[in-house]
Amino acid sequence: MLQNLKKTTLFITISVLILACSHQEISVMPDLIPKNHSYSNYDSINLKHLYLNLKVDFNKKILKGKVVYTLENINNLSYLILDTKNLKIEKVLLEDSANTAWSEGEENDILGKALVVQINSNTQKVAIYYQTTDSSEALMWLTPEQTLGKKHPFLFTQSQAILARSWIPCMDVPSVRITYSADIECDNQFLVLMSAENPFEKSKNGNYHFEMKQPIPSYLMALAVGNIEFKKLSENAGVFAEPEMIEKATAEFFDLPKMIMGAEELYGKYAWERYDVLVLPPSFPFGGMENPRLTFATPTIIAGDKSLVSLIAHELAHSWSGNLVTNSTWDDFWLNEGFTVYFEERIMEKLYGKNYADMLAVINKGELDISLKDLMENASGDTKLKLNLKGRNPDDGLTDIAYIKGSLFLKLIEKTYGRTKWDAFLNQYFAHFRMKSVNTEQFVNYLNTNLVNNNPPTNLNINEWIYEIGLPKNCPIIKSVNFLKVEKMTNATNENKNIKSIDTTGFTTHHWLHLLRNLNSDSVSNIMTELDNTFGLSKSQNAEIQCDWYVLCIKNNYQAAFPYIENYLINVGRRKFLKPLYENLSQTEEGLIFAKKTFEKAKKGYHSVSINTIEKILSQ
Repeated sequence: MLQNLKKTTLFITISVLILACSHQEISVMPDLIPKNHSYSNYDSINLKHLYLNLKVDFNKKILKGKVVYTLENINNLSYLILDTKNLKIEKVLLEDSANTAWSEGEENDILGKALVVQINSNTQKVAIYYQTTDSSEALMWLTPEQTLGKKHPFLFTQSQAILARSWIPCMDVPSVRITYSADIECDNQFLVLMSAENPFEKSKNGNYHFEMKQPIPSYLMALAVGNIEFKKLSENAGVFAEPEMIEKATAEFFDLPKMIMGAEELYGKYAWERYDVLVLPPSFPFGGMENPRLTFATPTIIAGDKSLVSLIAHELAHSWSGNLVTNSTWDDFWLNEGFTVYFEERIMEKLYGKNYADMLAVINKGELDISLKDLMENASGDTKLKLNLKGRNPDDGLTDIAYIKGSLFLKLIEKTYGRTKWDAFLNQYFAHFRMKSVNTEQFVNYLNTNLVNNNPPTNLNINEWIYEIGLPKNCPIIKSVNFLKVEKMTNATNENKNIKSIDTTGFTTHHWLHLLRNLNSDSVSNIMTELDNTFGLSKSQNAEIQCDWYVLCIKNNYQAAFPYIENYLINVGRRKFLKPLYENLSQTEEGLIFAKKTFEKAKKGYHSVSINTIEKILSQ
């Protein structure tokens, strides 16, 4: 009798589970042809608002809950199609109560899979219940040991370029802008932050509510959860960080309120109410991410002397170029980054003078020259400003071409027409396309209509800059009077093969970078030990200087630095630094062995964005 009862109970349990997991499939699936890296029918259905309700589970390392879309079915379609990647969809309801048919498309390594939901002409809300998985690439779950404080776990997201779909079912394309609200639940020992209106203190019950009233694209959706504190810098700006980092970060970003004022004087009032910075643990793969209201920043910019705060100026500039006016596809990425590098340098000039901005511009141009050499040999098409990323990961377009070639093109326009006319045009451009997404052709048409056609003739060579490979001959020449003495030092050192000419009095980070990048590796092969012992380069705590020095060490097989290189690769997750080191290590058999061993130790502390890049390097 007892045995039969157990069998009956087991049968009922299995039946309930089957019923819970089953759902009505779409009878006839629509064609799922990706467009602009998205399966969604973003150009046919109007999403008006996104509501997110998630619970943060550090034990299981998942987010679990629902997303509810308020929509307008303007074309009377039968389906809502969203992008997903490595999500576990549990159920889909209309108006948050009625079951509906839904199905998932086939998996694509880059794009994930489509989620197709059956709707009708009157459907106004769709609720998707889901949870993330351990393959949700946007999410970085850090153990306590991977944080600065070593006591609490930490979570952050990185949605750009198309990783928002790996933690929220969405129309993951930058041409779709949407307002959102959210309720996030977690343990009350953590502070939760989003790219929205944020709290400044931990909630006693672990529940947090967020509102983002301005429409933003999916790649600007962001979440961070951890042992975080806040320090006020001004009425509309402040710093979030782990308690162990908060004082250093506050001191480093002291000039942030001045940056905001300077940016507003250039290109109009800041549109997002507050501008706060969250300093993340070292695993963050980028220098910064311009999430509206809350920039995510790498701790590698905390140099102690404010020498690397141009990165904050860059992310602030994105509040106009990128967040206010957005590239409509990832082929048009230069519209975000080229404008932002240009704007960043203008902010730094306004605060610290032209000589300082010129140093930044020379450093940027040097990085572009390195990238151009590599791309012209291996992927010359990627040296165009207008890219063709169809069938490719849009991360392939996140290169110095969009950033620095783009900014040089804008410098050329400024030089051609003068700052007065150019600044007037930019203010008009930001106002005209406010809270909209644009493509390259729209920008060119707007440029011609509102500036070029009214002020002929010019020799801008617009088509060559945008649609042809390489760097045009009319590229502005970038020079810095502050670097003249550095160039004399490097010329003498390269010629004499000794360090007698190097005088580092008054050096900033930028002087060091210019020095290291202009030393010929062959010329210094016999003085590496002397350079290291004299200037303590291997032991430097400045991540930028370390990276450039370690590249020089790898090229010269300077073994004394390799323990420091290993430690650096294990403790720094910023892709900008990892990429050149792994690339140079991979040039020799011995170096490749070292790189692979180090990567195995380090990759648990890397975000998926960095892992994908390094795995590609090591596999080649």
